[in-house]
Amino acid sequence: MTRQIALTDDMRASLAKSPEAHKYGHGHALVLSGGAGQGGAARLAARAALRVGAGLVTIAAPTASFYEQSAQLTAVMLTALPDSYSLRGLLQDDRLNALCLGPGLGQKRAAEMVPAALWGARATVLDADALTAFEHEPDHLFTQTHDKVVLTPHMGEFRRLFPDLAETLAEDDNARESKLHATSAAAKRAGCTVLLKGAETTIATPDGETALHCATGARAAPWLATAGAGDVLSGIITGLLARGLSPFDSACTGAWLHVEAARSFGPGLIAEDLPETLPQVFRDIGV
Repeated sequence: MTRQIALTDDMRASLAKSPEAHKYGHGHALVLSGGAGQGGAARLAARAALRVGAGLVTIAAPTASFYEQSAQLTAVMLTALPDSYSLRGLLQDDRLNALCLGPGLGQKRAAEMVPAALWGARATVLDADALTAFEHEPDHLFTQTHDKVVLTPHMGEFRRLFPDLAETLAEDDNARESKLHATSAAAKRAGCTVLLKGAETTIATPDGETALHCATGARAAPWLATAGAGDVLSGIITGLLARGLSPFDSACTGAWLHVEAARSFGPGLIAEDLPETLPQVFRDIGV
């Protein structure tokens, strides 16, 4: 049975923080950044991961953009990451428990970094360039993904990775069911959780668990149609993974929070507003 995503007591409890816990008790997320002039998307994701409650968040930037990132960051930490060998070195630290790759990463850097990240067997969100980099060889990606991974494609990225499944999507009264079926098939093929973004977001795990989040009707959030909103969603999910939620629960809770923040802010929303609205969402739901 497909789960209809809504606020529950369990979700509220998963977002609360114990007063006795220290920062490492809430995980350390690592967000990989692209080159010079391409770091904004990673900053959006990192800020969202921090706002959703990750204890620490670090951006890993190439040398060419290190000082650019340094000028923009305060609460989010920064480390240099010149190559995939260095990433494997960073992952020797077990406290780095969640990774985000894709937003603003650049396809060439993504093709190098994704295998190293997946080698680390951490909870990992792959989005944007981390997906598009493998459009010509998706099986090469799927042989490396594992059950701690969450893929967060929009429809265009889904078509690139799963062209045959995209062809099965209906545009009539069966559209919702066909999207759920395609997302479930994609999750089985990739061996990880898949979140297919849209006004009706579908989420599936390799073992057949499915969920649906509807941002339509009274819960519509049209202001999310803005550059960078998807990067924020990736960061929210990464932060929840760092806090210890399962990939499926992180995706479900992240989808709900993403829309709730947009609805709380309202018209005029830009991506930077989403992480800054999360504290009000938490207050509103009693976290």
